[in-house]
Amino acid sequence: MSVKSEKVTFTGAGGDTLAARLDLPRGRPRAYALFAHCFTCNKDIFAAARIAGALAAQGIAVLRFDFTGLGASEGDFANTNFSSNIADLLCAADYLRRSHEAPKLLIGHSLGGAAVLMAAAQVPEAVAVATIAAPADPAHVTAHFTEARPEIEAAGEAEVLLVGRPFRIKKQFLEDIEQHKLERTIGGLRKALMVFHAPRDATVGIDNASRIFLAAKHPKSFVSLDDADHLLSRKADAIYVADVLAAWAERYLGAGKAAPDLQAAEGRVVVEETGEGKFTQRIAAGPHQLRADEPESYGGLDSGPSPYDLLLAGLGACTSMTLRLYAERKGLALDRTRVTLSHDKIHAEDCETCETRSGRIDRIQRNIEITGQLSPEERQRLLEIADKCPVHRTLESEILIETKAGGQNG
Repeated sequence: MSVKSEKVTFTGAGGDTLAARLDLPRGRPRAYALFAHCFTCNKDIFAAARIAGALAAQGIAVLRFDFTGLGASEGDFANTNFSSNIADLLCAADYLRRSHEAPKLLIGHSLGGAAVLMAAAQVPEAVAVATIAAPADPAHVTAHFTEARPEIEAAGEAEVLLVGRPFRIKKQFLEDIEQHKLERTIGGLRKALMVFHAPRDATVGIDNASRIFLAAKHPKSFVSLDDADHLLSRKADAIYVADVLAAWAERYLGAGKAAPDLQAAEGRVVVEETGEGKFTQRIAAGPHQLRADEPESYGGLDSGPSPYDLLLAGLGACTSMTLRLYAERKGLALDRTRVTLSHDKIHAEDCETCETRSGRIDRIQRNIEITGQLSPEERQRLLEIADKCPVHRTLESEILIETKAGGQNG
């Protein structure tokens, strides 16, 4: 499924404008999810972008945002704390609730994982929570600036270097984060929980995953990320999390309420509107399920090929199949064919071989690539055979289309 990404903004808990990105499937989302990033990271960190995109490709829309003072969001990071992060998270959930649909899935990476665990009870629509490399104790992050702690305690604040960038940490941040104890909250979660963690995570040790898992009540699941690093910097690790997460969440997101597959008898094609957009259609061709749509520039969702794309696909497939049958029958060393097609309209007077002499006519341009140990004569003969494919003949012949009303009584 193709994916689109939209930039959006909403107001955070402190009144600042927070920057966000909503990753959407082209069709109607099966559900909405909210993603909270790691400490001092932002919504565009590799893992967040990859996981959100992969979930959107599987029909789950994902909102990821920058906490106050981070990324493209307004505000001063020095004035934030873990409580304000939770409050921003709830504002993000409220934005989805007002603008689209409340999130059913909450996902948090590292400290964002601790934040979604704390916020989950205040998002009643959420039925599932997933944490990735999350600490069991939010105060775990203070280990990143242990050396600066005496200065923070004495002067009230200090500048610390985190992931190569300077951040100002105030004493109120330390005081706030140490007040939050997760394990009791996790025990009363009352939502399905998935814990992702890598045994070799050098930033947040695997013991944190054990504490979270043991504190939670069923349904709960744990997935080991093997040799992944804390930030899931390898594409394969991020995609793996998204794939497992989507499969696990399936039973909790109400996917079973989706419309059943369209049915079509063998040799029949049935086309029906989905209701997802102005043009989106679902298609049953015998046992096969397809989609059709129009591009966004035409007012569609671009969730499937257009009707003309499907027409060209039919001609291209028939052309390639016909060449394969001919080559096998004649014993030709044809390795592979590739057919590239396009459709447009031209003035009839520009076509020397057309019977129509006025107005505009449809033109299909077909380029056939043939690979194999073939003589020039064999290649030429294959090009001639292409014109004999059944769909080609149908398109060039007189066609009778009979239309009648269906689905009516009497």
